[in-house]
Amino acid sequence: MADSTLSIEFFIYVLDLFGTMAFAVTGAFKAIEHKADIVGIIILATITGVAGGTIRDVILGKSLPNSLIDPSYVIITVVSAIVIFLLHSKMKKHWNVFLKFDAIGLGVFTVIGATFAYNMFGMNFLVIVLSGMLTAIGGGILRDVFVSQTPIVFVKELYASASFLGASVFFLVIYVTNDVYAGTISGLLLATGLRMVAMKYNWNLPKVKSS
Repeated sequence: MADSTLSIEFFIYVLDLFGTMAFAVTGAFKAIEHKADIVGIIILATITGVAGGTIRDVILGKSLPNSLIDPSYVIITVVSAIVIFLLHSKMKKHWNVFLKFDAIGLGVFTVIGATFAYNMFGMNFLVIVLSGMLTAIGGGILRDVFVSQTPIVFVKELYASASFLGASVFFLVIYVTNDVYAGTISGLLLATGLRMVAMKYNWNLPKVKSS
């Protein structure tokens, strides 16, 4: 049982680092798009990668955010920014890379936030969903605000709603099966998959029509 718990915790930790890397890549792409220098690229990549989790940790009362306790998070964002800086000339034609990493980061951070809330507060649906969504969209909102753009969460295809559904499925699967691993995988696949399908088919929520 202890080994099973340890393996789940390690799996969640690896997912968290991967999500940090994925969102850092989107921050680096966005900074390069807005003609930032290498320092600006690193800063925006780091903000995008760790902001959502940091805000979540502060709001939910964690003494110190994971990004300040474990240097791996900042190291990953810095390395990701430098790699994108060096390889951008070869990757700039592949803009869909940015969108795919954004979708993957959305799904990963949704279940990371949901898992964090579950471990702290148990089966509290509202806290799980809010924690998952805050973790998933916080970094992206700050990323876009820092480059003076309307955050993608407000204007693009299903985004926050994909995170909401992913966190909801995480809760439901655990409620039915009592299996955190199954809940994590299910929520991740739904949030990421729904986001990617929405981008492909341009699915949008209703908006106010211009007169």
